Amino acid sequence: MIKKIIISACLLISFVSFAQQGTSSPYSFYGIGDTRFKGTLENRTMAGVAVEQDSIHLNIENPASYASLGQTTFSVGGTFGTNTIKSSTESSKAQRSTFDYLALGIPMGKFGAGFGLVPLSSVGYKITDINTGENEISSQLEGKGGVNKVFFGLGYKITPKWNIGADLQYNFGKITTTTIEAVSGVQNATRETNTSELSGVNFNIGTMYQTKITKKLNIYTSLNYTFGSTLNSVSTRVTEVDGDPDAVTEDPVDTELKLPNKLTFGAGIGQARKWLVGTTLAFQGTGQLANDYNSSPNVRYEKYTKYAVGGYYIPNYSSFASYFSRITYRAGLKYEKLGLIVNNESINDVGMSLGAGFPITGTFSNVNVGIEFGKRGTTSAGLVQENYMNFSVSFSFNDRWFVKSKFN
Repeated sequence: MIKKIIISACLLISFVSFAQQGTSSPYSFYGIGDTRFKGTLENRTMAGVAVEQDSIHLNIENPASYASLGQTTFSVGGTFGTNTIKSSTESSKAQRSTFDYLALGIPMGKFGAGFGLVPLSSVGYKITDINTGENEISSQLEGKGGVNKVFFGLGYKITPKWNIGADLQYNFGKITTTTIEAVSGVQNATRETNTSELSGVNFNIGTMYQTKITKKLNIYTSLNYTFGSTLNSVSTRVTEVDGDPDAVTEDPVDTELKLPNKLTFGAGIGQARKWLVGTTLAFQGTGQLANDYNSSPNVRYEKYTKYAVGGYYIPNYSSFASYFSRITYRAGLKYEKLGLIVNNESINDVGMSLGAGFPITGTFSNVNVGIEFGKRGTTSAGLVQENYMNFSVSFSFNDRWFVKSKFN
């Protein structure tokens, strides 16, 4: 059954992942867009805390986790988001539906493998400035696209307590931005379209360790490092005037963007299949992300940092009398310094997440739901603040593969 689900989901998402607009933030104009969370909904609803060596849930942030899988696990998730964008004088609202991830984990004795597709970043904005005075200029800026990540990882269990792992990631995508300018009293407007094709490879390594400190309590740790890499961009610019069949196409420009290295450390304490409280700290270097079409003198990039705390609680995972006792309840808080400075203001993201995992009776599979809300940016220095709310759902299907039948 799980094989049929995987094939159907792959066909659907291979189309959706290219067609979607994954953000509605004007800050996605800069760099390669809004960086997306690389993780499952189970981890996202704990603000990104992913420190436990779980046997039935995928942790695609740390490849060392694959070695702890007990069953083949297929996971897919998506989000519906609302965004209120406000400046010091006005506000507007936007909505979007996005694909979040598609991943498969396969246990192989002491080894475990994982592969899948995850959006790395998203671009999506439409900004209009209308001026009706004589010889005034009106403009419209629109952007869409982003970068996707295909990954393949392998984990190995050195001891029952200690895992290591690594994964290879191929990044690819296209970003298109369009600027239209019109002068009052002039019939035709001018349109400039920039299209950038991006591609590159990077690597990630990780380790996880857990041990008992009492008969019931466990200590969990997780460490992973993403190496800095190059993202090659080939950009083409087309300038045209509405109503004029002749367009000016400039020669493609090759640009090498630098994705910085990233270090993520997590630690937690808890009782297996009962509760966990943990924290995650992430630090990323300063990238070189300005492209030919979106460099600006009022924009700089800085180091990214993230601080998060989260956890889960299961009243009684083995209860037969009460279904609600088997539900996993999750929550988390996060603070992120996004690595972007506009008008000398750092762009930060503060958020809270809540979620629940509903087991499918008779299996290890589950359905997960979550809600995340928070704010990004500021209304100071002529900027905008985003108040967002995301509703997410994911499916995690578990099955046994490569088991030799004892009876025909």
